[in-house]
Amino acid sequence: MQISHPGEIAGIITAICWTASALSFSLATRRAGSLAVNITRLVLAMGMFLVWSKIMRGLWTPMDASPEAWKWLSISGFIGFVAGDYCLFKSYSYQSAKLSMLIMSLAPPVAALSGALILHERLTWLNGLGMLLVLGGIAIVILKRPESETNKSRLNYPVKGLLLALGGAVGQGIGAVFSKLGMGNYDPFASSQIRVITGILGFIVIITLAKQWRPVSFSLRNNKAMGPLLIGSFFGPFLGVSLSLFAFQYTSVGIASTLIATVPVFILIPSVLIFHEKLNWKEIAGAFLAVSGMAIFFL
Repeated sequence: MQISHPGEIAGIITAICWTASALSFSLATRRAGSLAVNITRLVLAMGMFLVWSKIMRGLWTPMDASPEAWKWLSISGFIGFVAGDYCLFKSYSYQSAKLSMLIMSLAPPVAALSGALILHERLTWLNGLGMLLVLGGIAIVILKRPESETNKSRLNYPVKGLLLALGGAVGQGIGAVFSKLGMGNYDPFASSQIRVITGILGFIVIITLAKQWRPVSFSLRNNKAMGPLLIGSFFGPFLGVSLSLFAFQYTSVGIASTLIATVPVFILIPSVLIFHEKLNWKEIAGAFLAVSGMAIFFL
């Protein structure tokens, strides 16, 4: 039986996976630090990929991938996992996570523009309308979120923080395009494994140059961080990223990236069910707008 809109469905499931990983990594970061979380999540995901690949494909590593696939997927892993994620996590040192998340919602337009220039993908006017509704809904949900008491005034936008968050959005958007370019019809999980390998090597270089191995190893001795790290690694770089590549295979990177970017909307569900937070009308309106935009992609 052929499934209708497999790419769009994979994009939504990816957003759900990344919601779980965002909550897990947020907790792990408070206990172990961002640099330790970045490298450890990729190492844990690599272990999961090794087991998955051996069971499902009979290979420990994606040695059956073409040199062309290795080249573009490695570039994608460096741009997305290393440069993009490093910029995003670093931006939290200069501004609120809310502002960084808002700027990160620029990733889908960056992906759509890059897809048009590099992959010659084209969006219909209906696709464009769907993107506007989804991104508008995301913006409403994010802008509603209250500022932390420790954050500075919302009128104070540090240039470094803005540029770092923008770098994260550009890294994610362009990384998605290079993923699709390198993957072609190749297995999404094996493709993700290549990106993770590149990510691990990239963070090894960063940690070495920054001389942070001792602080990183000390942070990881916090056993309370390992549970959230395992959960986040499974739903993030292992399952979530692999599903995102599957989404890129079956729909345009602009549409897939837009659906994946709905994490701030999906995160409202655990906020209510787990943390017993109350939603106001802005969050409800933003969620409704985003869901309406998502529905358009299935017309």
